[in-house]
Amino acid sequence: MTRFFSAIMARQMASSFRAVRLARPGLPDLPRDRPLVVYSNHPSWWDPAFYIVLHSRLFPGRDGYGPMEEAMLKRYGFFRRVGIFGVSEGRSGAARFLNVSQAILSDPGRMLWVTAQGRFADPRERPLGLRPGVAHLMARMPQAVAVPLALEYPFWSEKRPEALALFGQPLEGPADAAGWGRRLEDALTGTCDHLAALSAARDPSAFVNLLAGTSGVGGVYGAWLRLKALRRGERHVPDHLAEEP
Repeated sequence: MTRFFSAIMARQMASSFRAVRLARPGLPDLPRDRPLVVYSNHPSWWDPAFYIVLHSRLFPGRDGYGPMEEAMLKRYGFFRRVGIFGVSEGRSGAARFLNVSQAILSDPGRMLWVTAQGRFADPRERPLGLRPGVAHLMARMPQAVAVPLALEYPFWSEKRPEALALFGQPLEGPADAAGWGRRLEDALTGTCDHLAALSAARDPSAFVNLLAGTSGVGGVYGAWLRLKALRRGERHVPDHLAEEP
């Protein structure tokens, strides 16, 4: 079932974005015998789908899970089938997040994906204002490793936007919740700032393409451009970034 939904999400992202790109050098060096907590900013509805694509391609040997707002999960119930669990606002929701997450991370082969801001936010917003849940979780689970992940969906040269991701360096070691909160915020802020600079540079060579999406303007004008190239005996290149390998 997970493989099926991964294929669906990949198809959806490929049809909606110019490309799905991971910033070089890709994944940092991560331990294989410890549970992981990947925590990110939350710029878009697409974030859970992006998680699924990243997980299927970069973490095929791990079981992945993640929280989602209960009301949103009721609208998109299919996410339950790929390890998503519902949480609500308030103390009861925070307690459920910690209890379920601790049970998940008791297995070193599992990992958790979390939109740590807990709300939709512009990727340039500073401070990020991370919710305290991940910090409290890390304080309770010293065997886990936290991995910052920055996400953006900018428009570059095409009709469709880019989906960009950048992993930061992993964080580990015992600390209380306050200490973890500062470390998590600082690490994700730096990772988001780095991705913002890469996004502004618009250089595809700084990224690895995980999925090739749809380029060109499409529609009647796109068809006319293809016909024009055919009449000239030229190869039609719909992508405005024609220099991209």
